[in-house]
Amino acid sequence: MKPTLRILAFALALALVGAACGGAAEEQPPAEGGLPGEGMKACQVTDVGGIDDKSFNATAWAGVQRARSELGVEAKFLESQTQDDYAPNIQAFLDEGCDIIITVGFLLGDATKEAANANPDQPFAIVDFAYGEGEIENDNVLGLTFATDQAAFLAGYLAAGMTKTGKVATYGGINIPPVTIFMNGFWAGVQKYNEDNGTSVEVLGWDAAKQDGTFTGDFEDQTKGRQVTEDFLAEGADIVLPVAGPVGFGTTAALQDSPQDDMAIWVDTDGCISASEFCPLFLTSVMKNMDVAVFEAIKQVVEGTFEGGVYVGTLENNGVGIAPYHEFEDDVPQELKDRIEELRQGIIDGSVSADHNDYL
Repeated sequence: MKPTLRILAFALALALVGAACGGAAEEQPPAEGGLPGEGMKACQVTDVGGIDDKSFNATAWAGVQRARSELGVEAKFLESQTQDDYAPNIQAFLDEGCDIIITVGFLLGDATKEAANANPDQPFAIVDFAYGEGEIENDNVLGLTFATDQAAFLAGYLAAGMTKTGKVATYGGINIPPVTIFMNGFWAGVQKYNEDNGTSVEVLGWDAAKQDGTFTGDFEDQTKGRQVTEDFLAEGADIVLPVAGPVGFGTTAALQDSPQDDMAIWVDTDGCISASEFCPLFLTSVMKNMDVAVFEAIKQVVEGTFEGGVYVGTLENNGVGIAPYHEFEDDVPQELKDRIEELRQGIIDGSVSADHNDYL
């Protein structure tokens, strides 16, 4: 993923009202006080998993809520219960006259493209998807993408430095690029640690050469997440990175019941904030700052400066990063903390690669 194109924008959307397909709709009234976005609507269509998934849907929604507070827009969302809800939910917001429609997730790519080309004057933003040249006829979609392999690389290095068993693990919800980019980066970070330290920490659940590994098949079934995690623990892993939205709470459940001092690394948002009850389990989180991107996209619509294209969040522009160590702050050796900061700077200046291909 190369951060070029327009770093001008980010994403869309909010909350509910009226009936529409795919689940409950909700609405938050605009803030009061003569703000520039009063009378405008920012509308978010979620992926499956729900608005309160404590992961990517919720993080995007936080950006919409910020726009409500700071810009005065009306914030709305519609939840997609299945993939069949994507197009009807988008159409419901088109019919309602939303000023920007934010779709959240790679799987909404086709439905968003079809709607955007059929409604060339309607601004859209989509999280985790970028269209090729000419696919969007009127350039009215801003793709919000993130170099999460950069941040996951740091998390992989950290995990390799903190494991007591010499085995760490990762799994995904579905084998799609926004998921596997985390797994690639995590795997590469472990390889870098082994390279630096002459160790042989093993990554369970992901084969970077084959680009395949362990997947639950969805982003909802926490029972599957628990089973996968229990299998990893039985194989000796003591740190698990779930890249599966709410399915990851199956991992936290398994770790809570484990007699060992096992740990998790959360994704998309700082787990110690979004799911604070599990903070004692989170070594860190691989963060995709989707809320910032979504807010900026809405702000551009409010200001009349919206442009389509692609935004890429990187370590350099703070679009991605790793969360503080929180309850593990005193457990992570200072030498390891310093090395991770060196690697962060190295990725930014180009002297360190987070590309998994360079470690095959």
